[in-house]
Amino acid sequence: MIKIGIIGAGRIAHVHARSVLNHPDTALTAVMEPNPSSAAAFAQTYGARPADQIEELFDQVDAVIVCSPTSFHPEHILAAARAGRPVLCEKPVAADLAEVDALETALAGLDSTVMIGFNRRFDPSFARIHELTQSGAIGAVEQVTIISRDPAPPPVDYIPTSGGIFKDMTIHDFDMARHFLGDIVSVVAIGQNLDPALAQTGDFDGAVITLVNAEGRTATITNSRHCAAGYDQRLEVFGERGTLNADNVRPTTVRVSNAELTDAQDPYLDFFLTRYEEAYIRELDEFLRALAEGRQPTPTIEDGRRALEIAEAAERSARTGTIVTL
Repeated sequence: MIKIGIIGAGRIAHVHARSVLNHPDTALTAVMEPNPSSAAAFAQTYGARPADQIEELFDQVDAVIVCSPTSFHPEHILAAARAGRPVLCEKPVAADLAEVDALETALAGLDSTVMIGFNRRFDPSFARIHELTQSGAIGAVEQVTIISRDPAPPPVDYIPTSGGIFKDMTIHDFDMARHFLGDIVSVVAIGQNLDPALAQTGDFDGAVITLVNAEGRTATITNSRHCAAGYDQRLEVFGERGTLNADNVRPTTVRVSNAELTDAQDPYLDFFLTRYEEAYIRELDEFLRALAEGRQPTPTIEDGRRALEIAEAAERSARTGTIVTL
């Protein structure tokens, strides 16, 4: 049984805690959270012990899941590596590229194991599409289309500390695009400010981004902070010999037809946990398999760095109206 510790007690920490509890080979042992009441409540909910200091957490666990705010990710990854504890860290790996570079320099020479939490790679539908493209089922990939819209925007006071839409939301899609196309060489992004409730945040509430790789193959990403129909998550991969599609997930496959409507279906799932619950479980499985096999799990810190590089390029493109070359 692998003893897991979690750093942080926010919403994403609860997601990972449930995955750990539901896995037959793991036990949630300890949690470290600066807010004592939050730490105590989290620990009580999941049967863990609160740790006042990070060293106390490391003493109780075999591996760590980092769910702290982004600004603390490098510090917590490095501390775990120095303590000899493997790390699964939520995205993004850091707030900016300079912090990632400093982290990689600090990790040099340490026998560290670090996985970055781009959970969508592990979604069963997306993973199957990737498997099919790797097998040559549709020939060379030419175009990737990703649609990712949240059901409702986050609280206004969260957005200024989130890193902005490209680092907070689209970064999942940047990693997914790289997963299919490899490294990206140019980025063009159009940011939208259409939601009056978010107008004063200084961030965009929607975006359309085009990415191009060295061979001229493209990915188009469409984002919005709101979607009346629910959590809109779709993927299309177009190749020289065919097309692969992953559509939205609904509670059931029932369709209703009557005098008022035809082919009516349930609305999309309306929360990222329900939509990607299986992806988080499979992500944890990859982390544990890597530990058992003595190898580095993927996605890696370098994958996190590349996605963050695209996010910063998209921000520059959206602010300046130019194509940014990487």
